[in-house]
Amino acid sequence: MKRTILFATAAAMLVAGAALAQTSEVNQRRENQQDRIAQGVQSGSLTAGETANLEKKEAAVNQEVRADRSLNGGHLTNQEKSVVNGQQNNLSKQIYNDKHNANTAHYGNNVVGQRRENQQDRIAQGIASGKLNAGQTARLEKGEAGINHEVAADRAANGGKLTGAQKTQINQQQNKMSGKIYQAKH
Repeated sequence: MKRTILFATAAAMLVAGAALAQTSEVNQRRENQQDRIAQGVQSGSLTAGETANLEKKEAAVNQEVRADRSLNGGHLTNQEKSVVNGQQNNLSKQIYNDKHNANTAHYGNNVVGQRRENQQDRIAQGIASGKLNAGQTARLEKGEAGINHEVAADRAANGGKLTGAQKTQINQQQNKMSGKIYQAKH
């Protein structure tokens, strides 16, 4: 009787350990990739648009993992692990390619550029600390990319400069983004 209980306990611990290792491996890989994205945002090697795209894909993988686990009692099957691993490999390659392409985030030596850089730093810190998940980061970066495109278009239309009215409008948009960053992180 004691052997049966001991065997059942050992088997349960082995299954729990395997599930924990499985969860830890997937979560650790996700965390490593988030750290790489945060470093790319911080260094400027990832633009807001590239970051938004990466985070959108990361959020989709995370949602698939959650859905698979909910269908399988909190576990991933070997086939699901293989699919997730392939998706994470593809995402890892895209992170590398985006960080090493010719696109970089240029902020310039002006108030608008400095504010954009500060907000990117806040997003990068949120990613690195785990306060921002992939979905939140994707939404924030999409908003940042929209502001960046507007600034570029305004400058192109005005010989490289922003008018006073455009600066005021950009500042208001950056104020809204700043609030969204704060809300997402807290």
